[in-house]
Amino acid sequence: MITKYVHWGEASVKLTWIHHQELPPSQLITSVHGFCFKDDKIMLVNLHERGWDFPGGHIEEESAEACFKREALEEGYVEGVCELLGHIIVDHSENTVWNENSPYPKVGYQVFYRMDIDTIHSFDGQFESKDRVFIHPDEVSVYYHKWNDLYEGILCAALEVGE
Repeated sequence: MITKYVHWGEASVKLTWIHHQELPPSQLITSVHGFCFKDDKIMLVNLHERGWDFPGGHIEEESAEACFKREALEEGYVEGVCELLGHIIVDHSENTVWNENSPYPKVGYQVFYRMDIDTIHSFDGQFESKDRVFIHPDEVSVYYHKWNDLYEGILCAALEVGE
């Protein structure tokens, strides 16, 4: 378990990574993310709004795994086999700007998967991303400037699954 406080705008939010093979309550899952691997390299996508990141996004009327597969296809133009890694507890209990009208629950979840890519489609940048890259996992922090201990813990979990 890894806990970190982050600042999202004016909000201070407590994030806790839980390496777990069970999904949290579906109505409290706000987004799904993950790490996609091909030949021992990890894929990052260059998103229009955020820069280099790993695929993921908000869950719609779908399962968590279907959401991640959709996001990996839309952002990175890849498909593959997924394995659940765990989730981040997103806790707004100490967030002084959170209120009952927030689109997010006071305590919600971001679910994480590992994808082993079996299909790489040609990249045409039609959706949210403008590029993709396959790099050695040790290079992630060079591209992803908001990289932190929490994400490092999730990446370690993803690498262990791949061994």
